[in-house]
Order: sequence, then C-alpha cells, then structure tokens
Amino acid sequence: MAENNRGRIKVLLDTDIGSDIDDALCLAYLLMQPRCELIGITTVTGEPEKRAMLASAICNAAGKTDIPIKPGSPKPLLIEQRQKTAPQAEVLSRWKHSADMPRFEAVQFMREIIRSYPNEVTLLTVGPLTNIGLLFAMDPEIPTMLNQLVMMCGVYKIGKREWNAIVDPHATAIVFNTPVRAVLAVGLDVTTRCAMSAEEFRKRFHGSPLLNLIREMAEVWFKGTQRVVFHDPLAASLIFEPEICKYESGRITVNLKDGDALGETTFHPNGGGGHKIATDVDVGRFFEHYFTVVK
Repeated sequence: MAENNRGRIKVLLDTDIGSDIDDALCLAYLLMQPRCELIGITTVTGEPEKRAMLASAICNAAGKTDIPIKPGSPKPLLIEQRQKTAPQAEVLSRWKHSADMPRFEAVQFMREIIRSYPNEVTLLTVGPLTNIGLLFAMDPEIPTMLNQLVMMCGVYKIGKREWNAIVDPHATAIVFNTPVRAVLAVGLDVTTRCAMSAEEFRKRFHGSPLLNLIREMAEVWFKGTQRVVFHDPLAASLIFEPEICKYESGRITVNLKDGDALGETTFHPNGGGGHKIATDVDVGRFFEHYFTVVK
C-alpha cells in the first residue's frame, strides 16, 4: 500500500456524500493532499445527483473545478434502498456548484478511467458498494487493472454490521469475492476511534470557503448528533500514510442470508483471498496528519 514516491497517486473516489459528514471531510482531504491526483468522483445511493452537486460545491470551494463528477446508482442491486435522501443537499442553494449532472454515468466513467490508466488507479470507496459491484460484474478485467482498492467498509474485530456493507450487501459480496491486486478494508471497529466533538469541530472548520462549506454541511449532521467520526478520512489517509494503522492479512466473507445478519462481514485470518484489514490506529498521528493537510 506504500506510495510511489516518484509521483502523485491517481485516486478515484466513490462516495455517498451528503448523509454522514465524514464523506465531505474525506473529499476535502483528497483535494488538499499534494500527493493526490484526484481523477474523478462518483456518487451512489439515494439522490446521487444531489450528492454529485455537493461534491461539485466542495470542489468549487477548494478551487478545483476540473475534476469529473458522475452520479451513479440510486438503488441497491436487490434490496430496498435504506438511504433514500441526501440531507446535506439543503446547503446547495448557498454555494456555487454544477447542477448539470447526467444520470447513471458513474460505472461507465470508472471503467473508462481505470482502462485509461492500467495498474495506476487507487479506487477509494467510502459508501455502499453498488457502483463497484456493477463495475466488477460488467467488466471482470477491471479488478486486475487497479493499483489497489481501499475501502471504508465492514467491521471485523468488534461488532457485527457496518452501514456501507449492509446498504447493498449483494454488491458488497461481489466486491469481496472478486480478486483484486491489493485490497485494504478499514472497518468500523478501527475508524470509530477517530472521533471529535461538535464543539471541537466548529473550532477547527472555519476560515476558508472550503472549511466554511464543510462546517455548514456539518450543521445538518449535528441535528442528529454532537459527534463526528472520521471514518472515511482515515481510509483516505492510509493511501498516503499507511503507517498510521496496523494491519492483518486474510480473507473477508459477506453473509447473504436474509435476516439480521444480512451484509455482516467476517474476517478469516490467513485465509487467503488477498484481503488486508486495519486492526489498530494511532489516533494522534492521524489527526496530526489530517490537519496538516486540511487547514
């Protein structure tokens, strides 16, 4: 998972930005990370066009207006959508963004980008895996053409189920059952350690247009909680600073039996399959790194 020091890393981001605030924090990090070449953004789950508009607003606030943004699938493969709206879209009327978002282009866009840069693209997924499951099913060669797949998905040591894994469990199973050159899954049992109070968040996110927009989006999130967990930014940071976490290799399986266990992820140590999970995080080092980049 180490960085190629000879150049910037090409990153393709698939996100459900607009629900939890951590997707916006992740995108801000990628936009401000000097070692990141963000070559595209795709959106997934309910109201993907509004989610794409939010990504556009963040890119505009950061002064990065040339990054392609493509909406993807609004519905899971087989089950009912559990995430039907993008609540943070209420801020769009106050921020410049592109409103011309063609529908259903994400999967074909990802396919074209990855084929244009074989073995160079890091695919970072921080939302439910519908787009990725469709991509892998449509073009089975694509997984072998990635540099790496980095995911905020699942829970492996403590806990049962995680949102990104269960919203489209069948897509999750497709992704974990597909051979990819290198897979890193960052689970809920590790990301939840990287938390911040709303009070501290408000102190840190102000000043620049980018920080002000994220704080405004966060106020929508704070209607339901007074805490922010940096799930997605932690996964993104490991592309560039892998030493922030410790890891274990093995195999990840996904439960597809109907009921309370649907979408549950299980890690099998030393089980083959080419999967790696994060097992521990240096929280202080993560936050120091994040706010060195995002400031």
